[in-house]
Amino acid sequence: MGIETRAITPFLTMTLVLPLLGALLLAMIPADRARAHRAVSLVASLGAFLASLSIWVNFNPALAGFQLVEDHAWMAFGARYTVGVDGINLLLVMLTTVLTPLTILSTFGAIQKRTREFHIAMLVLETSMLGTLLAMDMLLFFFFWEIMLVPMYLIIGIWGGERRIYAAVKFFLYTTIGSVLMFVGIIYLYIQGGSTSFAYLDALKTGLDLQQQFWLFAAFGLAFAIKVPLFPFHTWLPDAHVEAPTAGSVILAGVLLKMGTYGFLRFAIPLFPDAAGTFGMPIMLLAVIGIVYGSFVAWAQDDIKKLVAYSSVAHLGFVMLGMFALTAEAVQGSILQMVNHGVSTGGLFLLVGVLYERRHTRLIAAYGGIAKPMKVFAFFMVVITLSSIGLPGTNGFVGEFLILAGTFREALSTGGDAGTAMLVMGIVASTGVVLGAIYMLTMVRKVLFGPITHAENANLPDVTFREGFVLGTLVVLVFWIGIFPNVFLSRTTASVGALIDTCKGRTVLHRLADLPAAPDGEVYR
Repeated sequence: MGIETRAITPFLTMTLVLPLLGALLLAMIPADRARAHRAVSLVASLGAFLASLSIWVNFNPALAGFQLVEDHAWMAFGARYTVGVDGINLLLVMLTTVLTPLTILSTFGAIQKRTREFHIAMLVLETSMLGTLLAMDMLLFFFFWEIMLVPMYLIIGIWGGERRIYAAVKFFLYTTIGSVLMFVGIIYLYIQGGSTSFAYLDALKTGLDLQQQFWLFAAFGLAFAIKVPLFPFHTWLPDAHVEAPTAGSVILAGVLLKMGTYGFLRFAIPLFPDAAGTFGMPIMLLAVIGIVYGSFVAWAQDDIKKLVAYSSVAHLGFVMLGMFALTAEAVQGSILQMVNHGVSTGGLFLLVGVLYERRHTRLIAAYGGIAKPMKVFAFFMVVITLSSIGLPGTNGFVGEFLILAGTFREALSTGGDAGTAMLVMGIVASTGVVLGAIYMLTMVRKVLFGPITHAENANLPDVTFREGFVLGTLVVLVFWIGIFPNVFLSRTTASVGALIDTCKGRTVLHRLADLPAAPDGEVYR
């Protein structure tokens, strides 16, 4: 795992900077020019999307290391502006640049107050998310990781619901606590590496014993587990989702939560492979508990938005399970499932937003039979729900299948008590697919079908052209990924293979180093 190609044209920086330039331009536009605010925000986010297409086109799937790397001096003491893309972060970068303009477009009718400040927050959030994904310098990664908190805190706290301040503060405190420990870990790695560089590739070469790895994995892992959120660190999530405006919920579920799963895959596992092996089974167990727990709690909800929020705990449990199975199928499935969750759950939150704008309630009991006046909406809701539950032919099926197949393969190849435990966890996790189908389809039946029992629902307007374009784009992704998954998986194969080889190779070498010296004339095999 190293640098494969350096950038001739700074596509990565262009993708990062365009939203920020849009935010700066917005700051110069008078506060009462709402239409201009929306236009500038949309154009800036579309510019980032077009720049990211250049990354996609110039990315070579056959190379395992970082590509299009840009490296410049940033601070003293070895901190540099170094960004790069590989098969681990490419799909998440594309997800971010696709979902942000769609989300901004969806807000044109919903956000009517402080439009300038709202769109500035959205664009700064996009830059910080992209920076977190692309950073190859540990300090640069932490810088963007922390910046992410501010615009999301403001989006929830200013444009959220009645309990928005409580939800925003809870979100901020939870994530900050984990971040402080991770920062301590980054400084420790810097010192252990000779206090010359914060570079990620240099950190991979730092020699750490098992005890050092244990504490560093715990520090990094807590920050990432809170962000995922992994059970039982999930309690901030339902409040944040319920109180956030629709756009905040879409970005939070679609991209922001993936920073936790990405953090495990990029940092915690490869930097501390022995500790990852030690923590692996407990984390997989927590992931499986999250799958079952999230499913049952979602089933019990009478608020559509809360139901979708708790479903995220279950879906991201699958991502964590596959990641720590550490087989090629499972890890590739985890990466793809991060994208799938962003598409399907982001779509579900957009659908909830469409309903809320018309009826100003999210209670399931307030609806029923709305497929009659809202036929196009019903089509979108059924398709995105089928994607969420993993129907074959949709994107959700591919990710869940690869995760479970890779987990079962690792369980059978491991054997013994560990293999049996992993096999049982895989079987229990499979029940989450069934539970997901039950609670999601039950919700769809109650909202869309049956008699119209509330007069307010009889003449609800169907989706507008703008809403249809946003939802239609997500439906295209649902079927594109579901029917042609190799378009996406092929770009992760080389990097995932190198990651697994690196992690397992470092673990073997570390264990051999701990063995007593072999007798003269003999070698360990």
